[in-house]
Amino acid sequence: MTTEMITTIYAYTALGIGIMLAAAGLGSAIGWGLICSKALEGIARQPELRPLLMTNMFIFAGLMESFPFIMIAFAMWFLYANPVLGSLHSALMASASHAAQSHPAGGH
Repeated sequence: MTTEMITTIYAYTALGIGIMLAAAGLGSAIGWGLICSKALEGIARQPELRPLLMTNMFIFAGLMESFPFIMIAFAMWFLYANPVLGSLHSALMASASHAAQSHPAGGH
């Protein structure tokens, strides 16, 4: 495993993390906008249902808000426990072990 390979893996991992966090932020913003706009539309149509609609809005907003936190957890996993780097290391070790077994030292 060369330094160039490790650098490339970390660079692509950082790019992937950036895309993940951007998608989580964008999705959260769009979700909040849709939830609030639909709740306001419902309140405008039936003002007597305001307490029920507000309660439902906050429940759904809380569920929707978990998405960015889940994405942050995945991003931190990729950042600190990079599974791609570990898989590459294991694959290289397995191929080196296989090559050593198929070509024993001193054999023809």
